[in-house]
Parts: sequence; C-alpha cells; structure tokens
Amino acid sequence: MRYTLSEELPHFSTVSYNFRHRYTPETIEAVFQWILKEAETAGALTPAAVFIDGTHIKASANLKKKMKQEVPAAAKRYQEELLAEVNADREAHGKKPLDDEDEPPKAGGKKQDNTSKKKQARRKKAAKKQKTVTVSTTDPESGMFQKGEHKRCFAYEAHTACDKSGYVLETVVTPGNIHDSVAFDDVYDKLIQSFPEVETVVADAAYKTPHICEKVFRDGRVLSTAYKRPMTMKGGHPWWSYVYDEYYDCVICPEYHILSCRTTNRDGYREYCSDPKICAQCPTRHLCTKSKSFVKTVLRHIWKGYEELADDARYTPEYKQLYARRKETVERVFADAKEKHAMLYTVYRGLPRFPTG
Repeated sequence: MRYTLSEELPHFSTVSYNFRHRYTPETIEAVFQWILKEAETAGALTPAAVFIDGTHIKASANLKKKMKQEVPAAAKRYQEELLAEVNADREAHGKKPLDDEDEPPKAGGKKQDNTSKKKQARRKKAAKKQKTVTVSTTDPESGMFQKGEHKRCFAYEAHTACDKSGYVLETVVTPGNIHDSVAFDDVYDKLIQSFPEVETVVADAAYKTPHICEKVFRDGRVLSTAYKRPMTMKGGHPWWSYVYDEYYDCVICPEYHILSCRTTNRDGYREYCSDPKICAQCPTRHLCTKSKSFVKTVLRHIWKGYEELADDARYTPEYKQLYARRKETVERVFADAKEKHAMLYTVYRGLPRFPTG
C-alpha cells in the first residue's frame, strides 16, 4: 500500500466510501460488456441459442424480522399493447372498447355515482391496485422467496442468460419475490440489444406465458420450452375434451354442445360460455362446472396461437435437443456460481450494492 510506519493511515470509512463511488453498478456493467466483446471477437461466443433462467441468492436478512406492507401493484409492461389488441378483438365481436384504467377522468364528464353498489365496485377496483407483501426490516430491498411448501427466505433473484458454452451474456438482479416471467422483459431486451443474432430462446415452463410467447415469436425467434400442465378442475373432464373451432370461433364441450364467445376481458382472455338451459340437464355437469347458474366458462387468450407455436417447437428434434442442454449450460452456471464463487448467499444489503458485491 506504500505507507510508511510513521505515516497515518486513512480511516476505513474513507476507503469504503471511495470504493463505493468508484466501483458503481455502471462501472461493473461496462467491464462486463467489454469482456463479452473481447470474447465475441475471439469467436468464443455462440449466441444463436441462449438459455434463460433465474436462481435465488439468500439475502443477509433474518426471516423472523419482517413486517406486512401494502404497496401499489406494478402495472404490466405490455399493458398498452395488450389493451390495444383486446379492444380490436372486442370491436371485431361487436363489443365496446375498454378504457385505460390508468388514464385520469376527463373534464366535464359524468358525475360520480355514490350509490352503495357503485361505491363497493370502486373500492374493489382500488383494492386491486394494492397488494400486501412481506418486507424484511433488515434488508427492505430483498424479497420473500418461496419454493414449494417449506422453503421460505428473504433473497434476491439473478435472472441470467448464457450461450451453449456457458458464457453468461446478461444478468438482471431483482428482489426474490419477482417471478421469472415478470423479469423476462428486462433480460430479453438487454440481451437482444447486445446480441441481435439470437435465433432461439430456451427457457423452462415458468416462461411459457402468452406474452412471452408472443414477444419471442413476433420478433422472428423461437421459444423452446417445456410442457406446462393445464390448470383445470380437479376430477373433471380433461382439458383436451374441450375443442376450439377456429372457423366458427367457438368451443365444443365433451357433450358436443357449443360454447359461444361472450366477451374479451381486460386480461386478454376470450370468455366462451355455455347455455345454462342445456347445462342444467347435462348428465356430466358435475365433471364440467360447479357453477350455481349452470354456466361453463372456458377462457382462451388472444395470444394463444403463439403458445401453440411453442408447443409445436417442443416436438421438433432440434429444439428438444436444445432444451435438454439446459442442465449443462444455465444450470451449471448457477451451480458453479454458488459452489465456486460464493453466490449461495450475500453479505451485502441493498439492491444497488448487490451486483458490485
């Protein structure tokens, strides 16, 4: 350090403050991108197929030191795009377009209805914009991570993309309570900006959502993912017994009756409903619905076609082989990071300090 025995050493806080402002997340990101460019110049990277996944890293926070807190529900990044397509679909079916919930009320509009039913509806609508989360009093920027029924801890989530050789191409760190599918947009957008030559995105079933399938396939790329079990009624008819007729835009139930399209909701799902007069006399109604009004409702997303493209890719030998390589690419990256580079947990507190630590 080139200090003599008689020379006064700087206070440790001075050194810590200097390191904090010299090695910022932007500096670390610039160094990371420079290393990737050098590796790409040397021909070591193969970004044609990328593997995306997330792993949790335990935070320096006690699970017992926590509190409940109400926070605003985050809006979806693709909400405007989805609403535009929902309104186009509603107009095609002769329905009125939906208004943007985030827009302020127009001046000179109708007065607010203060009847009890309208008040209750407004309260429910306002409650949807709030959610209750568990916050650590030690590290408030971490999130409650839960896996299975028993594993719960405060953690951060490292959403990572790598190539076939295991080179990490992009990483985004979020609190542990952020789902993989929610953080996908940040990882994907930064990845494509640096490597536009990506052709295939390999991810597990957590990423098989209508939005992600639509985003990847509409960009001219392929999403190679796993089978996702349909969330249907337990003990009821199998999901494949409800057949969608694309030509007539209806669903045919197991008893060969038609469920016609009633509306398209704000979340992008078309609601196909049955005739209650027919369902009331149906011999297998107990396997179909428990509705007191004898109405069976089947939901189908307007981006369902992109999910079907992902299912088609799942049966293609090329993409089956790529998905099988997850265990030796991104999963191995996580294993090496935790076992060899002390990424099993962090001793730093706060999201800004986490990437630099």
